[in-house]
Amino acid sequence: MKQRIRIWITAALLAAAAAGCVSPQVKLFTDATDPLESYTLSGTGEKKVLLIPVQGIISDNSKDEMFRTRPGLVQDIVSQLEMARKDPNIRAVLFKIDSPGGSVTASDIIYNEIKAFKEDTGAVVVVSMMNITASGGYYVALAADHIMAHPTTMTGSVGVIFMRPNIRGLMNKLGISVDAHKSGRNKDMGSPFRDITEEEKKVIDSLIDTLGKRFIQRVKNHRRISAEALEIIATARIFLADEALEKGLIDEIGYLPEAIDRAKDLAGLPQNSRVVIYRRSEFPNDNVYNSIQMRSGSASLVDLGLPPELTGHLTGFYYLWAPGIRNRE
Repeated sequence: MKQRIRIWITAALLAAAAAGCVSPQVKLFTDATDPLESYTLSGTGEKKVLLIPVQGIISDNSKDEMFRTRPGLVQDIVSQLEMARKDPNIRAVLFKIDSPGGSVTASDIIYNEIKAFKEDTGAVVVVSMMNITASGGYYVALAADHIMAHPTTMTGSVGVIFMRPNIRGLMNKLGISVDAHKSGRNKDMGSPFRDITEEEKKVIDSLIDTLGKRFIQRVKNHRRISAEALEIIATARIFLADEALEKGLIDEIGYLPEAIDRAKDLAGLPQNSRVVIYRRSEFPNDNVYNSIQMRSGSASLVDLGLPPELTGHLTGFYYLWAPGIRNRE
């Protein structure tokens, strides 16, 4: 049924375009061009707790769909923090994170923006970890004043990974080759069209070591963790909530409503304080578990069925727990 609707909408738009009848433009779905608006999820008080979902891969790339463009996660979060700066009644921000991480730079930008927001406003920042808050997701969480994990949260993966596709075997089967004319022998380092050299491996290992130490240093700066626990954490393994609490990665185990209460307590807010969220469209029966920022439309007429780690990521360095990648709206 959905496929028929998509085909019908597409056919109608193509017919209108062919007839020169596409003006004025008709927007079928909300997208990145729509402004954020504040919606109350609960409470009646004057003071507010702002809920910001951090969902999926952490990236600064926008997502082009058939009838709209979704804003990149970095852009979306920074926009919400800028909007919150203008509302003096927002005294606490709760980040609801469900993310396996993402690019090194995008994770670091969000971390830094949260720190700057705290310094500028004096607001309390609390993190509520949901299904997965690993690697770059945890990196972002380190900027918070208090970290609470759901009892079944997977977290940790404190480390960096360099990923690059390698299609040399496929090209050999197809009889295809790529010639690279370069000014220096390392100019095409990380190319998916050939195997990596020993020299390149040493360079990449050095970069990974530097970025990995940067992550570990963030953990040292924000968490009270013993040397023994840090040694285990530095292996980049993941932990369930109870062991994460034991190691010092989190402050508390609890559910999302408890995280909201904790944010109110830390900010000195009354229990009737409003919990608000910024969205680009309104949802009926909205509540704190809804992580969608705008009403859904049609993503694409053609779904290749490829996993997102093959279609959504280019060669680069990531604070990412790769097994946690999944396609989420």
